[in-house]
Amino acid sequence: MSELTLTGTVLAVQANYYRVRLDRESIPQDRDCEHLLCIRRARLKKTGQQVYVGDRVSIEQPDWQGQRGAISSIEPRQNLLDRPMVANIDRVLLVFALTDPEIEPMQLSRFLVKVESCGLVASLCLNKSDLVTAEYAQSWIDRLNQWGYEPIIMSMETGAGMDLLKLHLSQGVTAISGPSGVGKSSLINLLVPELNLRVSEVSQKLGHGRHTTRHVELFNFGAHGLIADTPGYLQPSIVCDPMSLIHCFPEARQIITKNPSGCQFQDCLHQDELGCVVRGDWERYPHYCQFLGEVLDYTTKQQVISNPDANTKRKSSIGGKSQQEPRLLTKRYRRTSRRHEHQNLDADYVDD
Repeated sequence: MSELTLTGTVLAVQANYYRVRLDRESIPQDRDCEHLLCIRRARLKKTGQQVYVGDRVSIEQPDWQGQRGAISSIEPRQNLLDRPMVANIDRVLLVFALTDPEIEPMQLSRFLVKVESCGLVASLCLNKSDLVTAEYAQSWIDRLNQWGYEPIIMSMETGAGMDLLKLHLSQGVTAISGPSGVGKSSLINLLVPELNLRVSEVSQKLGHGRHTTRHVELFNFGAHGLIADTPGYLQPSIVCDPMSLIHCFPEARQIITKNPSGCQFQDCLHQDELGCVVRGDWERYPHYCQFLGEVLDYTTKQQVISNPDANTKRKSSIGGKSQQEPRLLTKRYRRTSRRHEHQNLDADYVDD
């Protein structure tokens, strides 16, 4: 066992084991091993430090013969995508299909806002262009341009758009995400043929794909790129500060930029406030109102957890708007126990 400390990137996490790709400059010249299967040091467990895919870590006392090691420390993260858990990524590539299954605007908007709320760069790829007309694909390009995005239109069957996509993924760490059945695993199989990831067809009964990816893993792409295949899901949750939600919409950011004076009130939530410059007829404004209601409800629930004595709660209503209503505090109407009554009586007659 050597006392050498190595550095590397966590590529996969399964159970209590972590597969780490070592930095070339940290590997001794007499060793020909680029990956180690590692455990987490007990002191990291005791302090509650979790290790996620994409983490930059240090490894102590590597066992070169058994290709094992132990993670001793975790470098500070640049960012962390909470679902799925991937750290230190440069962008999220959202993969949707133009058809089979067809794009649901609200679902697509939810994915985009989720990425923006995490402070990450959102890129968009629309697959299966060979199954639709050029006019239909162009209509989505124009629509998404109004949202503030420039999608890559591609087809894995014909190879259209693949060169542009490969150039986009050639640098940094990219997490590939999106709903099930849109071709994420098939796309990675095409980009990295030796992986041969399991794929599945779209369910004709349910209208969406089946989950084939069960965990997150990083794969090498070219000399300087890493890509992560992530499990597909339908409805990502949005958790952020209600005041910052509007900045997760590029078209709203553009409106704010054009009106530097802003709204009349600094704490404007862009619903019914007077002098609001953001509220309007832009396409995704109803999406913003719905997401705002969800974020406010989540914030209220967290406040109740931290302050269980709060006497009001927020109630959602149709249209994404919310209002305050009294909270029923059952403790006030609970009968005092006889033991507690006797204790109070005894206290009243205690001599000074």
